[in-house]
Amino acid sequence: MKRLLTIKWFALFTLLLCISAPVFAADIELAKKSTVEKILQRGELRVGFEAGYMPFEMTDKKGRFVGFDIDMAMEMAKAMGVKFVPVNTAWDGIIPSLITDKFDIIMSGMTVTQSRNLKVNFADPYIIVGQTILLNKKHEGKIKSYKDLNNPKFIVTSKLGTTGEEAVKKHIQKCTYKSFETETEAALEVVAGKADAYVYDKPNCVVFMAEQGADKLVFLDEPFTYEPLAWAIQKGDPDFLNWLNNFLRQYKNDGRYENTYNKWILSTDWYRNVK
Repeated sequence: MKRLLTIKWFALFTLLLCISAPVFAADIELAKKSTVEKILQRGELRVGFEAGYMPFEMTDKKGRFVGFDIDMAMEMAKAMGVKFVPVNTAWDGIIPSLITDKFDIIMSGMTVTQSRNLKVNFADPYIIVGQTILLNKKHEGKIKSYKDLNNPKFIVTSKLGTTGEEAVKKHIQKCTYKSFETETEAALEVVAGKADAYVYDKPNCVVFMAEQGADKLVFLDEPFTYEPLAWAIQKGDPDFLNWLNNFLRQYKNDGRYENTYNKWILSTDWYRNVK
């Protein structure tokens, strides 16, 4: 009986080995195709973003790309032991460019949405933001939330193709909406009195208010949406996703994230170098 059981267990082990071997082989092949391997072999980390989204990615007076995301991207490349290669890309084409391998990762203050997640995979969020409002000064004390703008008589601006635009269309759908190619154009429309309110991510509104909003704008700084920002990569790459999440965990817990956050989010000292 004991010999019979041994033979049965051996047969079962052999069967499991035969079944699992192709799976292990498939995992190895998947790992070889990972973007991580391509980056290491190329010696370059190609990072896609659209410069102009303060304070996440901008161009300074010397023509260099700087910002919250840029600092993290450079640290990421350093951790990989490869060269950081910035790829400035128009926002409306940034996901198609990732999918067609124009770069390895999107690090551009991208909000995680369900529709985007159907096309790309997101790493864990690295910051949580939400939509806030910059009002023309004439509305001070009269308009107290986004709900008060839900009227055709109010002109509301934001940037084309962003979650700011989505928030306006979803939560302030009765207003008269005007979209712009850049954040600055949309905000300046309110400063000039040609629009009543500008809707955009809180970090961007904080910067614009501090540098150009004094005595001209009113900042409704309580976010009315929940928006996690995360890095996007091509679908079907668990190895790269695993590496990114571990990198972010380390970055957030060794003091580097706090320094980056203080430098770009809590302070506006950098603005004089990009103005």
